[in-house]
Amino acid sequence: MQRRSFVPGTALATVAALAATLTACTGGSGSGSGSADTKGGGAAATSASAEPGKYKTLPEPCGLPSKGILRRLLPPGGTESPQDADKVYAGTADITYDTDRRVGCRWKREAPDGTRHLTLDFERVVSYDPAVSDDDKAQNVYGKKELAAQLPSGGTSTSPTPSSDKGDQSGKPDGDRTDNPGGDQESGKTAAGGKASPAPSSPPPSPSGSPSDTPGSDIAPRILDGLADAAFLNDKLVTADSGVHRDVTIVFRSSNVIVTLSYDQWSADKTRLPDSRDLQEKAQALAQELADRFNE
Repeated sequence: MQRRSFVPGTALATVAALAATLTACTGGSGSGSGSADTKGGGAAATSASAEPGKYKTLPEPCGLPSKGILRRLLPPGGTESPQDADKVYAGTADITYDTDRRVGCRWKREAPDGTRHLTLDFERVVSYDPAVSDDDKAQNVYGKKELAAQLPSGGTSTSPTPSSDKGDQSGKPDGDRTDNPGGDQESGKTAAGGKASPAPSSPPPSPSGSPSDTPGSDIAPRILDGLADAAFLNDKLVTADSGVHRDVTIVFRSSNVIVTLSYDQWSADKTRLPDSRDLQEKAQALAQELADRFNE
């Protein structure tokens, strides 16, 4: 049998046609595969992504407060040595596994007027949603903390101011006072001048109540204006079997960092309540110093 001869021209034409077909297929599928790999549509989505937060790392919390502020919040016990005092003011760092996302420090001071505790917590918020900025995510986290605090309705205040109302130091909210300048109905009398019915007795104050929780009081739990991007202060008086303690908490947001400052004083004598105004003023001084350090 005679073999068919190989024709180079025909082979070249076939190869060229095949290459053109492959090129057309590759070009048609290129844009589709690229958009699937990029969330939101490639380069256009990247340019439209929300801004990242101001802070990429967190400071070392135990070394951030100044020694002067710490001495105000944690006054010396009187008999300790300078070495013991330095150990107290050095603080104890919280155990953390990612110092770029969350860090904390705590201090404890024993004093004749009661034990005092101070804790700091720094949280750096990161949004993984390209449509939500780190700041917006942090504001959402802060808003949940403020809502959970259940602050009473009322005005805002940057710092406590002197008050002539001695009732704030009585250990009872204004609503628990017995003096009532109201009409006859409040004193139990009838409008027709009949027999007076016994006035309803007020419920005893809750052991966890606070003389500073009256709405509108300058030392009531409240929103703090002028501190970082957003801030609030909470104040609780708690009675326990071992004594009484007042807990002052300040939470503020600086860009994408949430700072929580907790300051409390314990007293074994339940008749001597820790002073709300004193603790709040000292806590606010530290909060302002921290906010200024973040803005440096």
